[in-house]
Amino acid sequence: MMEVTSDDRKPAGMGLIGAQPIALAAGALILILLGVGAIGLWRAYTGASPEQDRIIAARQLQVRAAQASEQLVEKTKGLEATQQESIDQLQLVQGQLQTVKRLLAAQQADNKRLSEQVSGLTEAINGLRQSFASAPAPEASRPSASRNKPERSRSHARGSHRRSGKSRN
Repeated sequence: MMEVTSDDRKPAGMGLIGAQPIALAAGALILILLGVGAIGLWRAYTGASPEQDRIIAARQLQVRAAQASEQLVEKTKGLEATQQESIDQLQLVQGQLQTVKRLLAAQQADNKRLSEQVSGLTEAINGLRQSFASAPAPEASRPSASRNKPERSRSHARGSHRRSGKSRN
């Protein structure tokens, strides 16, 4: 059997660290306290803390976001107004277009009616021309005989007709 002695129980390196754990912890604590104190003094001296900077930055972001939101609302309202104006103008143009279509249809109907009337008149004129062309020509001797009569006999004949017309009344 093996006997265990007090020297065998503790390794050589552990004996030194194990003897000074309180001193080591105290040194670490002092370093931490010095770091916290230095940070506190730096903040007190400069007057700025990261928390305040973060709060200020967050507030600035909120203000910028609110301004951007207001600008978007204004632009949206402007677009809505422009869109409504465009719709109104489009409706007006559509109304004018319908009016023009109605007027055009009425004009086309009038043109058709007038064209039919012109065709009817053309047919009537052609019919009259054909009837005059087919009618017998008056005798050529009658006009020449009246031309050969002396002027007195014509006026005498006219006067006798006038007198006879007066006496009949």
